[in-house]
Amino acid sequence: MKRKDIFIFEIISTIFIIFLGFILHFLYEWTNNNIIVASFSAINESTWEHLKLLFFPMLITIIIGTFIFRNSNYLCVKTKGLLLGLSFILIFFYTYTGILGYNIPILDIGSFIISVLISEYYSYKKFKYENCNKTLFWIILFVLCFSFVIFTYKTPKIGIFKDPVDGSFGIKEKERKFLSN
Repeated sequence: MKRKDIFIFEIISTIFIIFLGFILHFLYEWTNNNIIVASFSAINESTWEHLKLLFFPMLITIIIGTFIFRNSNYLCVKTKGLLLGLSFILIFFYTYTGILGYNIPILDIGSFIISVLISEYYSYKKFKYENCNKTLFWIILFVLCFSFVIFTYKTPKIGIFKDPVDGSFGIKEKERKFLSN
């Protein structure tokens, strides 16, 4: 595969991640609070739930790209790019809200788009046809995926998980009752 192929794939990935991320922001509500959809889409306005908007679409592109670009470091650089993007969202959000004392939705949307661009740009620039420790990066992705799913239903009572709209954590009480039946 040529460098042009990876560039085209990264452009398509960028558009896909942004588009799917926007859909995942509303999908839980659109599906009438479907418990299964909650696993991979935002269930409230907490910072943690907004990280899902980058993680799950990018996970899809990581898996597809890893199979397309075999014998490369794609999995490794893409996972590092994902971690970079997640870090950017957290650092940007907590820095500007710490300074202002409140959040501005357009800045949150902009930081999501910028995090996708940073992640994809990093992946493109660091891509090479050489092997890396794929096992380690599959473990990192698994741990992140597991954390996003588990913390949706068993949410720690710390700030990153708190919905600033109503002060709740994770699945709302009515959905929790459904889970226990």
